[in-house]
Amino acid sequence: MKTQRILSTITVALVMAFGSMQAQEKTVMVGGAAMYPSKNIIENAVNSKDHTTLVAAVKAAGLVETLSGKGPFTVFAPTNAAFDKLPKGTVEKLLKPENKKMLQSVLTYHVVAGKMNSSDIAAAIKKGGGKAELKTVAGGKLWAMMDGKDLWIQDEKGGKAKVTIADVNQSNGVIHVVDAVLMSK
Repeated sequence: MKTQRILSTITVALVMAFGSMQAQEKTVMVGGAAMYPSKNIIENAVNSKDHTTLVAAVKAAGLVETLSGKGPFTVFAPTNAAFDKLPKGTVEKLLKPENKKMLQSVLTYHVVAGKMNSSDIAAAIKKGGGKAELKTVAGGKLWAMMDGKDLWIQDEKGGKAKVTIADVNQSNGVIHVVDAVLMSK
């Protein structure tokens, strides 16, 4: 009984300490949920109501373990509304088990190895004379550019996505929320 009481006291203390640590973290709100820098990309993304399609796609593609890993990764994370802009039936088609490789390719095209916050991207844009080329983990290319104070990402097909929320820091990288799905050739 005494051991049980001690364990309960320790558990309560740990929960309070962890909660206190999270309360002190600089969070960013995404999809109605606080994104904690001490959590990894997946641990945070599952809480965003604006990223349920992306989370379902990451699960269907078998990328949960990868994006929960050490990284670091820079993820350009399309919202549900971004996926809704795709032609009707595209998301459903990609989520089918027989299209897993295609889905993995689409998703990893949104990921750059390393952690690039918005100031890193801005510095690369300046160095590139107004445009920065980023290599995705899928092997494709994205281009970052500024339009006034807005950061834009262009894909290989010429499509553009606006970064609507930048610098959502994670324990294994950073997320930049985008308003369109990026597509490779």
